[in-house]
Amino acid sequence: MKWSILVATLALMCSCGSHTTKATYQVPDPQDVAMYQVNPRVFAAEKSFLAVAEQLDSIQNLGVNVVWFMPIYEIGQKNSVNSPYCIKDYKGVNPEFGTIDDFKYVVAECHKRGMSVILDWVANHTSWDNEWIEHKDWYTQDEEGNIISPEGTGWLDVADLNFDNPEMCQAMIDAMKFWVLEVGIDGFRCDAADFVPFEFWKQCVDALRAIPDHKLLMLAEGARKDHFEAGFEMNYAWHYLATLRRVFKNFGPSTGVDMSDPRYANVNAASLIQVDENEYDGVPEGCVKLRFITNHDEAVNNSPVVDFHGEQGSLAAFVAATFIRGGALVYGSQEVGYPGKINFFHYVPVDWTSNDVLREEYKRLLSIYNSHPAIRRGEVVAYPDEDVLMFDRKTEGDEVFVAVNVRDEQVTVEHPHGGELTLDPYEYIIETK
Repeated sequence: MKWSILVATLALMCSCGSHTTKATYQVPDPQDVAMYQVNPRVFAAEKSFLAVAEQLDSIQNLGVNVVWFMPIYEIGQKNSVNSPYCIKDYKGVNPEFGTIDDFKYVVAECHKRGMSVILDWVANHTSWDNEWIEHKDWYTQDEEGNIISPEGTGWLDVADLNFDNPEMCQAMIDAMKFWVLEVGIDGFRCDAADFVPFEFWKQCVDALRAIPDHKLLMLAEGARKDHFEAGFEMNYAWHYLATLRRVFKNFGPSTGVDMSDPRYANVNAASLIQVDENEYDGVPEGCVKLRFITNHDEAVNNSPVVDFHGEQGSLAAFVAATFIRGGALVYGSQEVGYPGKINFFHYVPVDWTSNDVLREEYKRLLSIYNSHPAIRRGEVVAYPDEDVLMFDRKTEGDEVFVAVNVRDEQVTVEHPHGGELTLDPYEYIIETK
């Protein structure tokens, strides 16, 4: 059967139709997740929930099926740096964003559009003025009996929780159940999950999954293999991102990279294949590593259009990250190529109409991602090359070939299915048969 080119590069994408609106709402299996991260502070300076609601059609039209909200809870004031990860009340809402009824409205509107909602959950620590602080034994203490911040982090605005205390653990689980039962969310992205003991996560996830008639999606921000044993279905692909950055910064005269630096020795497109295999070694069937080129932590440092040398480079990185194994994430502002840094401690205005061409290409890529089960669930057959990331994804009745030029110069390689393949700088092709 002849191979057909689905997409070749950013300049060719305008002929693609728009994503089809989903008719029903259900929590997707982890292999099928296409996630969008909402930082309320890029949507509005106040009443952010309603501002997000106004953008839900655009978000849904990208082709996502899960919306992850960064922490929406009331922020502590004592020792505060205005971080949303400094939680004063696990059942309260930050008035900067709106009311709990506003958030319930947004959740309902997401569900109407076929999108699940997961909440960022901050289990490791609270603010210093959280009412839990009255229970001193709920917190980690030093030798003098003083409550301390998480050791070795520099997070002085928060107090470290003590997971040896069963009362605290139960209060945490009860607070999480509140958002499922009273607000209707569909799971959690659990912050700093590597800092929290396995025993708590197992107790917590078991309790949440025991809630009748609520399928939940559980994502751990961490890389520990025991997250899956605890019941999480997804965790983070940090090593893949780090390698992807090194691969892209490794090449090109404009990067300023010292090529004699031993950290960059032998890092190339083939390295991504090896890292992908290493990350998935021991991951249970049906579980997924979340792959991304930016998120709220990364955007503090740079936009992906800066990190990956322009819009075309950022798209090439996105394809390289998400098509080799799945678990796609788009951070709100990524789809319009916001060029600056985004500090999530305060409002950063984003013009959502600023880059329709880039938005349309993300729509096209996610439409392909959603339309081909091979991309999300198929076997990976890789073709190692220094300059071009090449692989097939194969499943019964579906086969896709992907090639991504990770260099900022034209490259010609042997096509694994015959002939030669010439790719412009950061060009990618996706073929199906």
